[in-house]
Amino acid sequence: MKSFCFKDHRKLQSVIRGGAWRSGLVAASTLASLLSLPVCAQQAEQQQAVQATPVVVQPGAPGQPTRTLPPSTRATLPPRSSADVQFMQGMIMHHAQAVEMTALILSHTENKDLRLLGARISHSQSEEIKFMKRWLETRGELTLLPMPEMPGMDMSQPMLMPGMLTPKQMEALKKAKGAEFDQLFLTGMIQHHNGALIMVKDLFDTAGSGQDAELFNFATDVDSGQRAEIRIMQAMLQEKPL
Repeated sequence: MKSFCFKDHRKLQSVIRGGAWRSGLVAASTLASLLSLPVCAQQAEQQQAVQATPVVVQPGAPGQPTRTLPPSTRATLPPRSSADVQFMQGMIMHHAQAVEMTALILSHTENKDLRLLGARISHSQSEEIKFMKRWLETRGELTLLPMPEMPGMDMSQPMLMPGMLTPKQMEALKKAKGAEFDQLFLTGMIQHHNGALIMVKDLFDTAGSGQDAELFNFATDVDSGQRAEIRIMQAMLQEKPL
């Protein structure tokens, strides 16, 4: 009986020791897992940060490989000339008068073709005004063309860009109705568009101007778009008596 109890006691101790070892192993494993959680989270955050960091690549010259620049690299705006700034400021004023002219169409004529053309001019030039203002503001420039202060200058007269209608022309347009309005609008807007073409030409004829890519693309779009609209308006004048 004693032998049996002794054997059972040894078995019990063995079981206890085994259970304690397994419990310790589980506890150690659990502790190791808990300790590893911050490390894993930190590694995951670092990996996400690396993935979120933008890669700045500088194209190489012809025949040369590209270069990966450090993340701290900051983009810089291309240099601008005073003529670039004056072109944008003047064109904002120029476009604003065209939009003012088109605003008269709905109340001054029933000509459907002219209404469609006016809506097209109004939309395109309003959007271009927004672009020009953003371009100037991004570069810390005024959106309005500064008025020069010259002795003897009549400051009551508005400063006009090439092709812009005079106050007398604008007054006549506002008073006209129907076919008379159509005639004055088309001839006036052709004059207006031709003035914009002169402004673009003057910009590109000025040394060191028009080098900014955004400005270059915008100015060339103005040139091509207004030439196309001039052809449309000339055809409308020739189609039938207005």
